[in-house]
Amino acid sequence: MKVASIAVMIRKETEKIFPEIVRHYRYLHQHPELSYKEENTARYITEFLDVEGIPYRKNIGGYGILAWVKGEKANSEKAVAFVADMDALPVHEKNSVPYKSLTEGVMHACGHDSHTASLMGAAKVVNSLRSRFAGTALFVFQPGEEQSPGGAGLMLKEGVFRNFEPDFIVKQHAYVDLPAGMVAFQTGTVMASADEIHIKVKGQGGHGALPHELNDTVLAASNIIIALQQVVSRRRDPFQPMTLSFGKFIADGATNVIPSEVVLAGSLRCMDENERRKMLCIIPQIIESTATAYGCTCEIVMPDGYPCTISHAGVTEKVRLQALEFMGEAGVSEYPVRMTAEDFGFFSQQYPCCFYRFGVAGKEGACGKLHSSSFLIDEKALLTSSSLFAFIALDTLKL
Repeated sequence: MKVASIAVMIRKETEKIFPEIVRHYRYLHQHPELSYKEENTARYITEFLDVEGIPYRKNIGGYGILAWVKGEKANSEKAVAFVADMDALPVHEKNSVPYKSLTEGVMHACGHDSHTASLMGAAKVVNSLRSRFAGTALFVFQPGEEQSPGGAGLMLKEGVFRNFEPDFIVKQHAYVDLPAGMVAFQTGTVMASADEIHIKVKGQGGHGALPHELNDTVLAASNIIIALQQVVSRRRDPFQPMTLSFGKFIADGATNVIPSEVVLAGSLRCMDENERRKMLCIIPQIIESTATAYGCTCEIVMPDGYPCTISHAGVTEKVRLQALEFMGEAGVSEYPVRMTAEDFGFFSQQYPCCFYRFGVAGKEGACGKLHSSSFLIDEKALLTSSSLFAFIALDTLKL
C-alpha cells in the first residue's frame, strides 16, 4: 500500500465523520470537568468506544482509559500510542456560543476538549481501516493533566501499558499562535519541569509598635522570597534556563498587627532534571536558614511535580516527516521552547516521545489565550488533528 493512497483514504474517512468529531468536541466543551473528576467525560468516551466496537480498559489512574485497535494485515508486536487529556480548568467562560459551558466556573480553557474529540476521531478512522495495517494503535485518554500529581504519572504507575509496549508515544496540543490546519514541531527539552513550593512561616505575632516583643513573620517571609531569588541568579548552572516565582503571599494581619503565620506559595521551573534535583535540595535549606535568622520557624511542603517534557530527536523527526508527507511544507512549522509544563513529561521520561502542537486560530487569528475565559478554537482544526493522528498510526504500522 503506497503512502499516498493511505493519505487519501484517511482524508476521505475523516471528512466523512468530521460532523461527528465536531459534535464530540461541542459536547465535551459544554460539559467540562475538573482534574480527577472526569467521570462523565470518561463515560461519554467509553460509550463511544462501545458503539465503535473498540476494546478498552478504564479507571486507570483515576478515570483514565486505554483503547486499542489491532491491525488485521499481519501479526505484529509493533505498537504506537497517542495521548489526549480530558480535564478542564476552574475558569468562568465568557464566550457566547450555543455550546458554552453548562458548569458554572468550569471551562475547557486549555483545549483538552479538542484533544479528546480528535483522539476519538482518530480512533474511529484507524478502526475503519484496520485491514490496512499490522500491529496495534493505542489511544490513551488521560485525566488530571492540569493538577499535580498528574494523570500521566498515575496511569503509568497503574500499568497503562502492561499489555502493550509502545515503540513511541505522540501527543498534540492546541496552539493559539498557529492557524487551524497547521502543526508545529520542536526537538529536545520542549517544556520545563514544574514543582510547587508551599511555605508557612510561623512566629510570635503581636503589636506592630512593639517589634522587640515578637517575631516578624512578614519580614521573615519577605526575606525568604528575596533569598530564594539567589537560587536562580547564583546557584544554578547559567547555561540551564530556570525560573522561580511566587504568586501567593498571605499575611493576614493589620496595619499594626504582625500575624503569627504567613503563607507563601510558588513554582520552580527547570529545563534540566539534574538541575531540578539540585535545586529541590537547596531551596528548603535557604527557607529554613532565613526563617531561623528572624527567630521564626517554617513548614515546607514540596509535592512531587512534573518532569521536563522531551521530544526525542529520532521520533520527532519521524513524525515531522510524516506530517510533511501528509500536509505538505506549508502546513508544518516550528514552535518555540517554553517554561510551561506538561505531565506528558512522565511519558517522555520512560518512552521515546513526540510532543507537537496543532494550530487552532481562525482566519482573523482570534481564539483567545490559553487558560483564559475567551479561549475557543476554530473547529476546522479538528480535521487536521484527527486525520494526522490517524496517518501517523497507519504509516507507522504499515508493512
